[in-house]
Amino acid sequence: MPDALGWRCKFAVVAPSTNTIVQPDMDGMRVPGVTNHFGRIYVPDMPVHNDADFVALVEAIGATLNDCVDRCMTCKPDYLIMGMSALMFWDGRAASEKRMHELADYAGVGVSCGSFACEAALNLTGAKRIAVISPYQPVSDREVTRFFTDCGFDVVEFKGLRCTSPVNIAHVQEDELRGHLRALDRDDIDAWVQVGTNMSMVRLSTEMEAELGKPVIPINAATYWHALRAMGINDQFPGQHWLFEKH
Repeated sequence: MPDALGWRCKFAVVAPSTNTIVQPDMDGMRVPGVTNHFGRIYVPDMPVHNDADFVALVEAIGATLNDCVDRCMTCKPDYLIMGMSALMFWDGRAASEKRMHELADYAGVGVSCGSFACEAALNLTGAKRIAVISPYQPVSDREVTRFFTDCGFDVVEFKGLRCTSPVNIAHVQEDELRGHLRALDRDDIDAWVQVGTNMSMVRLSTEMEAELGKPVIPINAATYWHALRAMGINDQFPGQHWLFEKH
């Protein structure tokens, strides 16, 4: 018998315990018959003021990721969503793909993660020259740039916000993000991508697409869209992002 509420799909979603954005974002994207089951990767609200601090944060997330996956798998989900992004950009596309396949093998189900979801969304737009906005420190911004370059995109602008702790990422307000997008817009940018699952930009993306006249792809929307489509769930609906309306 199928699950009474998740009769089409049960998603396990893993995210750092400091993340307060990805869960409400993805709950807002659910469709009938699909349920989200969140697992929290234990991470202290570490100070992040430089590259070394950020690497320590990524290592802390990686150290307890499998423990979180183990807990999630006890509800027998059909698919796994990575609700954190930095780890899945690290060391370029080939290494990230290997890491994703290893995670899928460990969990025993398919996996969607933000890096490859953003690549898939960008490919729908035909964009080649992109701008990226990130809450990270420079070391991670270089890894994000490397990933997208490996995918065949030219990263022509990059705004790293250098948030000083994991929790503080969620404190970045729409007005600040709106200002950064406007300040860095260029005629030769085909699309914007926002990385960092604890930064709230799903709602703002629709507003800024209309203003800038080019796609703005927020990582949480791309990841959930990618997971739905991977499970053969092709519902289209308004109010979240054009990915859910057109593809």
